[in-house]
Amino acid sequence: MIPVGKYSELEIVRSTDNGLYLKDAFNEEVLLPNKYCPTKYTYGDKLKVFVYLDHEARKVATTLTPRILLNEFASLKVKSASDIGAFMDWGMEKDLLVPFREQAVPMEEGESYVVQLSLDHKTSRLYASSKIENRFEEGRPPFSPGQEVEVLVYRETELGYPVVVNSLYGGMVFRNEVFKPVKVGDQLKGFVKKVREDNKVDISLQPIGYTNFNDPNAEMVYQKLIESDGTLKLGDKSDAEDIYKTFGISKKAYKKAIGALYKQKKILIKPDGITLSRKK
Repeated sequence: MIPVGKYSELEIVRSTDNGLYLKDAFNEEVLLPNKYCPTKYTYGDKLKVFVYLDHEARKVATTLTPRILLNEFASLKVKSASDIGAFMDWGMEKDLLVPFREQAVPMEEGESYVVQLSLDHKTSRLYASSKIENRFEEGRPPFSPGQEVEVLVYRETELGYPVVVNSLYGGMVFRNEVFKPVKVGDQLKGFVKKVREDNKVDISLQPIGYTNFNDPNAEMVYQKLIESDGTLKLGDKSDAEDIYKTFGISKKAYKKAIGALYKQKKILIKPDGITLSRKK
């Protein structure tokens, strides 16, 4: 059976006035409408297409690129809201419905929310849900400390930022360990600190073991250096406004931070800026 909500590689078997019919290994067919058909093709050619249900609840193929696949999570924008629920832009002609019962908070037009793409097995219709905590993979996450993962920020709390880890598990980035602007919907690289007894994953946005600074500004400057290939054109004599634009801190705080890094032999201070020390 051709799955809904996923990509499939299907064989071109026949053409009609409406488009090309494609089939899978079990001879199930699906229409690829004319607007998505290649200009040149041969029967037997294979096409990679995304399959979902059209307005009449029939399977249809498209070469459009969806912003989310079945069982995955993504941040999508609400195009409109009605008595049925909210309709989100996910890159397809037919908008994606988030029923009222699947909204963690009432959704508003023009706002973005992190959702999971799900399938109603009774109707084969796709829908989205923003009740994220109910949709994580069960069981213990197979992560090791220090492992690099992809995280998606889906909420902000006083404690920090709950995240989806590798589109499967729930995790947390603690606020006191965040040294750069973070917002809901951000897709970031993270590093596993530990897997807790409740199977939630503690995540760091910095590689584990790189630093151990008491000053969060020193941590922030050090991470910025790593991201900037080891060089920053901001020294202790740089303009205060330039420092604030880059780090959001005062010149005094910046000088204290680079002074701490210099004492730990993490950086070199030069007339035109700072560089990472190669002696670690």
